Amino acid sequence: MPDLPSAVLFACTMNSIRSPMAEGILKFLHGANIYVDSVGVRAVEINGFCVTVMDEIGIDMSRHKGKTFEDLEDSYFDLVVPLSPEAQHKAVEMTRVMACEVEFWNTFDPSIIESEDRETMLEAFRAVRDQLMQRIKARFPLTRVSQS
Repeated sequence: MPDLPSAVLFACTMNSIRSPMAEGILKFLHGANIYVDSVGVRAVEINGFCVTVMDEIGIDMSRHKGKTFEDLEDSYFDLVVPLSPEAQHKAVEMTRVMACEVEFWNTFDPSIIESEDRETMLEAFRAVRDQLMQRIKARFPLTRVSQS
């Protein structure tokens, strides 16, 4: 099993749903062991449905401030995980001159669902949250299996 990276950047289009969710989940699971940040190609305020569904699992996203690749104070990351095609292009540009892995996790954007029903929207956001939780737990395991 590979060692955990020391610094991970999640990226998506707006830094308001997918990448903040992924950042929050990885910090929740490994915050003491991995530096985690998130950005968007563009930045807007955190989506209210994102805050709600993350709060359901005990992760407070209410203070998240959206930022872009250009807003990064430090660009040293072992791993960049773009969650949208647009962020994938930007991540490849950013890492051209870096010794850094890029793993593309194409993730559905729940904000494209057009519904006036709050529960329908929450279910879409929960599905993305749960998919990211599963993927993050698989990629960044909580326990090590000893090899004898």
